[in-house]
Amino acid sequence: MKPILLQVTSAIDTVNRVASAVPAIPVQPVPEPMTVMEILIKGGLIMIPIGILSVIVIYIFIERYLTIRRHASMDENFMNSIREYIRDGKTDSALTLCKNTQKPIARMIEKGISRIGKPIKEIEESIEIAGKFEVYSMEKNIQILAIIAGIAPMFGFLGTIIGVIKIFYDISVTSDVSIGSVSAGLYVKMVTSAAGLVVGIVAFIAYNWLNIMVNKVVQKLEWNVMNFIDLLNEPSK
Repeated sequence: MKPILLQVTSAIDTVNRVASAVPAIPVQPVPEPMTVMEILIKGGLIMIPIGILSVIVIYIFIERYLTIRRHASMDENFMNSIREYIRDGKTDSALTLCKNTQKPIARMIEKGISRIGKPIKEIEESIEIAGKFEVYSMEKNIQILAIIAGIAPMFGFLGTIIGVIKIFYDISVTSDVSIGSVSAGLYVKMVTSAAGLVVGIVAFIAYNWLNIMVNKVVQKLEWNVMNFIDLLNEPSK
């Protein structure tokens, strides 16, 4: 029994001597996660124009969205009243109602009523011209969103390229080509590409969304104009 205990004790002493001879591995501190704002700031000066573009996108989308929604809301009683006035020959009352109604359809119908007595083709043309101006007013500044959707990613890529150039310049000066130094600078410069793509995607979605809304309003306008033209044709039937 005693020889066995001596062997065990000798083995433990050997393990302890080996363990003490091995240098201790330093424990790397765990870096704290950065906030979104800290990451954006690390993108550099190129983040300023990207940020300005994002503000423009938000402003145009909200302003146009509210405007188009306001134009899209149509009072059914308006067309019913116009129909009654026209059938009763009260064109002055119909014109007054159109002037007091701040809607695209009211301004278009007003053009048509003011030309009652002229050929239907001329009435249709005057309403069509007025309708084009109404559509132009709804589409105001929407095209800017398409432009931003194209240039925002370019700003992001430009920031990344400038950052990569700076990284290689630093390598040429310091001759430090370690993975740590390269990756540490590269991930920061990729922030601009990500930010530019996000702004571009948001602008693209906003542009198409607003265009869909405008198309729906145009369809409603065309439907009401068609009913108005049919109303003018009724006496001739």
